Amino acid sequence: MGTSIFTSLLIILLTGGSPAGCADDRVSSSHDMAGSTKNPVLLNNTADIKAFTSAVEVAVVGFFQDLESAEVSEFRQAADVIPEVPFGLSTSPSSWSHYNTTAGTLVLFRRADGDQRYLHNVDGEEIKAETMIRFVRINELRPVTEYNPMTAVGLMHSSVQLHLLLITDKRSSEHPERMHRFREAAELFQGKILFILLDSNVKGNEKVISFFKLKKSQLPALAIYRSEDEEQDVLLLDEVSVDRIQGFCNVFLQRKQKKKDEPDEPAEKAVNEEL
Repeated sequence: MGTSIFTSLLIILLTGGSPAGCADDRVSSSHDMAGSTKNPVLLNNTADIKAFTSAVEVAVVGFFQDLESAEVSEFRQAADVIPEVPFGLSTSPSSWSHYNTTAGTLVLFRRADGDQRYLHNVDGEEIKAETMIRFVRINELRPVTEYNPMTAVGLMHSSVQLHLLLITDKRSSEHPERMHRFREAAELFQGKILFILLDSNVKGNEKVISFFKLKKSQLPALAIYRSEDEEQDVLLLDEVSVDRIQGFCNVFLQRKQKKKDEPDEPAEKAVNEEL
């Protein structure tokens, strides 16, 4: 294929369903959980920010000049809608400098790939809560991220090029235990491989399953993909175990390293001919 799988899968998802609808569903359920306004944590300095962001999978920090500004009010609304993501506020100019940003900027920190994502205000215009919420939903990659139209964008732009999909039926009675083991394995490859859950019961995901030449009768299965050169591999599973996931990933990584270490055959041949 001529494009990255996640570009292709993103197109599949976006043409098969509405990203806005997906966002609305998640916002509604999150808002029900919130109950009442949840104030973000005030972070006084860079040390506070480092401690705040390093303790969780995903965190958002807003850098503002005035805590009473309209933009901070929008920020608090966004924090209320997404209570499962910690929000922090900083008015420290030294912190802005440390993170190479300016007042009026949101920074999302994520542990899955050690990356940071920035949302800047454009031409001094205030960022609305809806924009902040969409920014978080798109970029909140976790050690295990469920694939949907929103997270597809974040996955596509991640600096980690290796992706491991667990393609499985979320309605299965074995799903909770499978996810527990999948998350456990994800911790072993943090920063190296993005672990992704793909629900086989989602209609748009049928094309993804077909891409890996799988049938529903063969699931659950693991599919690993490297976006740089589009190499892939599939492992059918009778059961999901940490050992099998770890072994599958290690074999793929070792094969990639071996290819990288192999000398360029045409160049080596040319040298031998000169000798």
